[in-house]
Amino acid sequence: MATKVFFSFILMLLLLFSSENPGILRAEGRLCESQSHLFKGSCLSDKNCRHVCANEGFPGGRCRGFRRRCFCTRPCVSN
Repeated sequence: MATKVFFSFILMLLLLFSSENPGILRAEGRLCESQSHLFKGSCLSDKNCRHVCANEGFPGGRCRGFRRRCFCTRPCVSN
């Protein structure tokens, strides 16, 4: 009986510590979005959207919304 309690206690400690520390956390800033001015048609590929956004001077882009529009993304500048 004592060994069952001991192993249950050890198992609970392992679960507690494994979920407590997720590793190195990276602080991420907010992401600002602007609808692409050059992308034409329905946005079906994030890769194509990113490429067009790169030509517009943005570091990223993704397809969003019900109408699947291309939105260019960049880190927000805080004042």
